Amino acid sequence: MIPDVISLVVVLALAVLFGWLAKRAWGSKRGILKWPVLMLTGLLTLILALVFVVGAIGAYELYSPPPTFTNTTTVWLCRPGLPDNPCDADLTATVVHPNGTSSVLAAIPPKAPPIDCFYVYPAVSQQLAINSDLTIGSEEREVAILQASRFSQVCKVYAPMYREITGWGEMIPGTYSPQSQAPAIANASLFSAWNDYLTNDNHGRGVVLIGHSEGASVLIDLIKSQIDPNPSVRRLLVSVFILGGNVLIPVGKDVGGSFMNIPACQKAQQTGCVVAYSMFDTTPPANAYFGYVRPAQLVPWQSISQAEAANLQVLCTNPAALAGGSGVLDSYFTTTLSGGDLFRPIIAPIPTPPSPWANYPDLYTAQCMNSNGASWLQINDIAGPGDHRWVVHPDNSQTGLHIYDLNLALGNLVALVREETAAYTR
Repeated sequence: MIPDVISLVVVLALAVLFGWLAKRAWGSKRGILKWPVLMLTGLLTLILALVFVVGAIGAYELYSPPPTFTNTTTVWLCRPGLPDNPCDADLTATVVHPNGTSSVLAAIPPKAPPIDCFYVYPAVSQQLAINSDLTIGSEEREVAILQASRFSQVCKVYAPMYREITGWGEMIPGTYSPQSQAPAIANASLFSAWNDYLTNDNHGRGVVLIGHSEGASVLIDLIKSQIDPNPSVRRLLVSVFILGGNVLIPVGKDVGGSFMNIPACQKAQQTGCVVAYSMFDTTPPANAYFGYVRPAQLVPWQSISQAEAANLQVLCTNPAALAGGSGVLDSYFTTTLSGGDLFRPIIAPIPTPPSPWANYPDLYTAQCMNSNGASWLQINDIAGPGDHRWVVHPDNSQTGLHIYDLNLALGNLVALVREETAAYTR
């Protein structure tokens, strides 16, 4: 296997270098040379060990056949009736107004919402493996609170664990190569959980599919293969939210590309449609991860040719103004998660009076833009001179406001599900 050969060559080269430096260090008569070189050889020893680990992980996970998943292997992060369910978190919010005043907004989820939500979380696992296992960690719990829990106001939330590609896995060369099994492992575990949900939990109820980042990518694959071509399953769709992922459509059309039978949502009462966008506060640069149709960046989740790419664009639907134009965002951010480096930028300051959530109305507007081959949801800060509320900042130019894709529009998305549900159940 290619990764094993590369790892072996690197290990042999480092071993030779290690031996030569050690000989120089111990044979030197100058103390000034001995200790720096010894420190360097110690560092190289650590690198050598890491190369062995990477080689072992690559050999086992990248190129091994994906395991078989069955309904009995599903682990639920969120599911109605689940003890200590993160999607049943306290939804009380402090509304922080532009003039600095605040009020408390209570939210009590209904006992029997008429539809379900099926949520697929982004890559958050910190496990030292290419694909995570199905162990529920603090990262998965916290992202479920952050992104999915507020949907419990309008639906029963189901969120399966799946074998996501971890942050560590994303750094391993070859993880997204055509020969790698890592994406297939993630897909297989999600597909199994979806089939488990359909068989044992759905009972013919309407469902909203929600995915962000890697969760959006595997959800696109699930829809393409399991839902879009299947009318009996497709009729269950209330809507689809693909956030921070590249849904493709033919230029000038609202259906085709990624999905043949699921059009872009154009009004709040429309069902069986898709809302998709990636947020930036400025025009995405040429090297941005989102907004451009680049076949190499879409692999392995979507496969298109350069000729096909010329006739496609990335879909942008504005949850604050589905018919087009600009709309005001209704933003919600948690204030009490433990955070750590992964979630710290998304955690708002604790408001007065304190509550688990902060709501910032009339702080941002959103509008779909298309320029120089890029399509994105443009976010504008509309705070006036006396508005000193907490604001978000891009993580970097390539991803823009990616980590805020869901929370900046969370109130709009929940309200949209409420209206779509009314239309679906009518």
